[in-house]
Amino acid sequence: DVQLQASGGGSVQAGGSLTLSCAASGFTFDDYEVGWFRRASGQDHEALLCINFNDGNIYQADSVKGRFTISSDNAKKTVYLQMNNLKPEDTAVYYCAADRYAVVPMVQRGTRWRGTSPPTEYWGQGTLVTVSS
Repeated sequence: DVQLQASGGGSVQAGGSLTLSCAASGFTFDDYEVGWFRRASGQDHEALLCINFNDGNIYQADSVKGRFTISSDNAKKTVYLQMNNLKPEDTAVYYCAADRYAVVPMVQRGTRWRGTSPPTEYWGQGTLVTVSS
């Protein structure tokens, strides 16, 4: 069974930092692109960053460059999201998702979409981040 379990969310003051983790199981990183996405209540889903594990390349949406970074521990099958200088508008559910081909182009374009089902092969339920003023 494929799992993409995000954790590490919580409440933080504006300007603070959080590190989120996505523990993956049931698939091999080498064959997938794994990324971080978010959705604020009542708003669009947004693609943020990803790692293409086929070649190790990292991609970032323009909206989070300079504040968010993605990394991984392949031995632990875990992907991390380091978020710095958080802003109230960053409040959202953050989740990770994986696909063989779709994640990289979504991140490159800063793709946003509406609906409940991400257009990826696998996705997790995410973890809530709340940033207060």
